[in-house]
Amino acid sequence: MDTSKIELLDKVRKVIAEVLNVSLEEIVPGFSFGDIPQWDSMGHMEVMLALEEGFGVAVNADTIGELVSLPIIVEHISKSGHV
Repeated sequence: MDTSKIELLDKVRKVIAEVLNVSLEEIVPGFSFGDIPQWDSMGHMEVMLALEEGFGVAVNADTIGELVSLPIIVEHISKSGHV
C-alpha cells in the first residue's frame, strides 16, 4: 500500500472512531459494518454523513449499501479523487 493510501486509511479510521465513539485501536484495517455494536444501521448512516463532510465524496443509496468496510471505504474515496 502506498503512502497516500496509508494516510487515507488513517484519516478514515479516525473519522470512524470519532463518529462511533470508540478508540482508534478498535478500528483495525479489516474493520467492517457490524464488527462492533456501535456500527449498526444508525451508526452506518452517521459514518456515511461524516465521510461526505470530511472527504467530499457523494454517498447515495447505491453506495450506502456498498461502503460496509474500512478497505472498501478507503478504495471508494481513493477512486473518487477526493483525498
